[in-house]
This record gives sequence, structure tokens and C-alpha cells, in this order.
Amino acid sequence: MPIGSLNPLDILILIIVGILAGTFGGLIGTGGCSIMLPILNFYLGYPTALAIGTTLFAVMFTTASGAYGHLKIRNLDVKATIYMGTGGSIGVVVGSIIFNLIKSKIAILDLILGLVFILPSLRMIYEGVLRKGPAKAKKEWLGGEIPGNAVFKVIFGFIIGITTGLVGLGGGYALVPGMIYLFGAPVHVTMGTSLATMIPMTIIGSIFKVMGGDVIILAGITLGIGTTVGAQIGARLIKRVSPYGLKIIFGAYFLYVSLKYLNIYLTMALGWPKIIP
Repeated sequence: MPIGSLNPLDILILIIVGILAGTFGGLIGTGGCSIMLPILNFYLGYPTALAIGTTLFAVMFTTASGAYGHLKIRNLDVKATIYMGTGGSIGVVVGSIIFNLIKSKIAILDLILGLVFILPSLRMIYEGVLRKGPAKAKKEWLGGEIPGNAVFKVIFGFIIGITTGLVGLGGGYALVPGMIYLFGAPVHVTMGTSLATMIPMTIIGSIFKVMGGDVIILAGITLGIGTTVGAQIGARLIKRVSPYGLKIIFGAYFLYVSLKYLNIYLTMALGWPKIIP
């Protein structure tokens, strides 16, 4: 169980990363994990499995803090949260077991991450360029429930749980667009429901990652503090910043991340040249 030791510079860098992830994650609705993970992996030198585990551990703090805030203003669907959280809790166990089986096979993890980042990157670029997407979807409906069959919600949560346990991603990355496009949910209630649904997934997934030695605990706590602060900044900036321009920028960044992971896989598995810096 790597507790880790951080010098003052490490702490400063991780807090800055956390603040940026929390701020921009809140602004574009993807959650901080999709921003933190590649930064830890590519730029701070964390091995892939350790970057996944530490990111998931850090997200625990953000989801709990954010969900509590949404719960106070009743901006979440409690029943949908229970259904998706139950399915997600089972799924994250399955995903975590698979992760433990393949985490030594770094090339496979890189391939999975490359594939996982493709769809959101293309979706964000599409929505940013055409000025479409969750910013306008179902805007006229001010209800507070996620429509749809309970069984489908459990299945949906189960699939997201597997992804969370396997690559440490979920939340706004997949839950928010899924609730909007698959269930026709009102946008405002998806944010709180997503955060609340992720609480059991991040706790269970983090327990598996800590027990497997795939979390630097002090780094995760430091990142968690940063993302919690960043989330508050993002909440105050969201009305002042165009979400469409941000989606284009971060969509392009996530596309780069996807191609980099795929290039790493092809280099390690097939000996292809490294063409993505």
C-alpha cells in the first residue's frame, strides 16, 4: 500500500493539477478524473496502473463533496441514484477484478484507455463546433427525475461501474451524457445524480486499488483537496464561460490523449514507431 512521501514542490504541483481538473471538469461536465489521469501518467511520470488508482482515489473526495451540495438543493434523483449506484457498485467490483488481472500488462491498459477516450473527444468536438449537446438538451423540462425503466438504470450503472473499476473513469465522463441521451433526462439533475451515483463506485474501486498497491495515498488526498477547491471555482465561472469553446479545446486534448495511448500500445505490442509526442 504505497503511502508515498511528497516534498513541498510535489504538493504544490498536485494541488494545481487538482484545481485545474476540478475547475475545467466542472465547466465541461466531464469530471476531474479524465483530466487528472493523463496528466499524472504522461507529464508527472506515474505508471499507468498507479495513475488510474490514484486518480480514482482522488475523485472520491470530489464526488462526496459535490453530491452533498446537490442533495441540499434537491438537484438529484434519489431513486435513479439508488438504481444506478447499485448496478455500479456490482460493476466496479467486476471492473476492479479485471484490472487486477491485467494491470501488469501495460500495453492492454493503454489500448483500453485509448479506446475509452475516443468517443468523448469526438462528442465534445462535435457539440462544440455545432453548438449542440447537453447545454441545450431538454432545456424546456424543469422536472427533477431521470426517466426510464429501473432495470435499464441498473444495467447502465453496471456498465459504468465496470469502466470505473477498470480505468478509473466514470461520472460526468459517461454518466451525464448517458442519462441525457439514453434516458432523456433534464440536464440540471444529471450533474447531482452523477456525483451521488459515483460515491459507492469510487469508494469500492478505491478500496480495491489501495489493497492492490495502486494508489499513492498522499498524492490522492492532495489531488482531492485541489479538485474540491477547483469544483467551487468552476461553479462560479460556468455562467461566464462559453461551454462550446471549452468543449472544442478539451475535445481536441482528449483526442490527443486517445491517440497517444493508442500509439503507446502499438509501439509496445507491435513495434510501431512512436509518432505522438
